Amino acid sequence: MRLDSLADRNPRVPPQQLVAELVPPPRFSDVRFATYVPAPEHPSQAEAVAGMSAFGERVLAGPPRRRLFGRRSAPAGPPGIYLDGGFGVGKTHLLSSLFHQVVTEGGRTAAYGTFVEYTNLVGALGFLPAVEALAPHQLVCIDEFELDDPGDTVLMSRLMRELVDRGVKLAATSNTLPGALGEGRFAAQDFQREIQALAGQFAVQRVDGEDYRHRGLPAAPAPLSDADVERVATGREGATFDDFATVLAHLAEVHPSRYGAMVGSTTAVCFRDVRTVTDQMVGLRLVVLADRLYDRNIPVVASGVPFDAVFTDELVNGGYRKKYLRAVSRLSALARDGAALA
Repeated sequence: MRLDSLADRNPRVPPQQLVAELVPPPRFSDVRFATYVPAPEHPSQAEAVAGMSAFGERVLAGPPRRRLFGRRSAPAGPPGIYLDGGFGVGKTHLLSSLFHQVVTEGGRTAAYGTFVEYTNLVGALGFLPAVEALAPHQLVCIDEFELDDPGDTVLMSRLMRELVDRGVKLAATSNTLPGALGEGRFAAQDFQREIQALAGQFAVQRVDGEDYRHRGLPAAPAPLSDADVERVATGREGATFDDFATVLAHLAEVHPSRYGAMVGSTTAVCFRDVRTVTDQMVGLRLVVLADRLYDRNIPVVASGVPFDAVFTDELVNGGYRKKYLRAVSRLSALARDGAALA
């Protein structure tokens, strides 16, 4: 029997679909502020819930009312809120909860996507059409905000200025304070004006805590045997089965904006012979794939090296450290789910 393969998939996604899919991923479709459980030993978590909820009320209240002679009352604060914290402390949960507060409960409109999804949207639509597509929303949520090159810095700075000028509120998450975006990846000092312009749009809300995916759990589960991986793929409807190296090569042929569509109908991803990635571009593509798998809560069943060894020390300790650590955290969590299927 021929098993389904990710390497056979190269979906075509119309630009209009990219806009329509700017909603929280399925993993976070039902989360709310009430379902976020702050850790008592980290009071910033409860403060973040209160801060995000209050910001949502500002969004729902709309722009400041006009006074006599056409003057508006002073705004209540910056047009954006920025959650800064480590991996797995619940930032995406809180950002998704804000979206649901505004859209599901408040009846307003909002867009929700990762940083790379917005840059892909601009690439697919063009800059001005992307602005026009996002401007009607009361809120634009940006998860995993990172600036990896000067082009992205200028692009996102322009995009956010355009949206704020049109009255759109912004909410973002990242593992880096706004003023420090880009550090370690390019000559950030050459782009301080753009970086500081971004920082000025946000009130920063710190979220401390440990990665909930690792609480009381090993960093990564032991890999399975090749036979176990193939057995799961054969016995689980909707699972895919590939050599890890084949999928990595295939990712170079698929635009990252389509990775979500590529894995969308999958019930489990089965990788045979996971190997350590040494190439930067290959590693960054795997990071995006890991994000899309995690968004959709798709178990990963794998043989080979454990996922805490999937990137070389050179990659992890380089300029994209935070992206690689996030990918390791997420792949390890999905591998624990996958091991339970074996």
